[in-house]
Amino acid sequence: MTAASAAAALALAVPALSACSAVETALDCAQTATAIGQNVDNLQQAISNGADNPAEAQQALDKIDKNLDALGDKSDNADIGKAVDDLSRGVKNAQQALDQGKTPDTTPIESAASELTKICTPG
Repeated sequence: MTAASAAAALALAVPALSACSAVETALDCAQTATAIGQNVDNLQQAISNGADNPAEAQQALDKIDKNLDALGDKSDNADIGKAVDDLSRGVKNAQQALDQGKTPDTTPIESAASELTKICTPG
């Protein structure tokens, strides 16, 4: 194989690898958005149960936060970054409310999770 044909083969392979990376990122995004959605549902359930088990709400918030860290590390998409930032801010505010013995406002978390789901859902 000549240097020119090797360079041509590499030039053809790079977009294919990039496409695979884009597909993997999209799948990671969709899976993480689904997990976050489930965690938000768990959070809503824990909060609707009242102050009976604030530890359950804290666990749901911790799971959302962990999923956000994973997604933020895997994506360089600006829209995903904004949704992750909004979700992180909502989670931190909810954690502070729980720490103060208050019922957290989950509206910002729900809105950001919904936005993330829209961004990560293909089509």
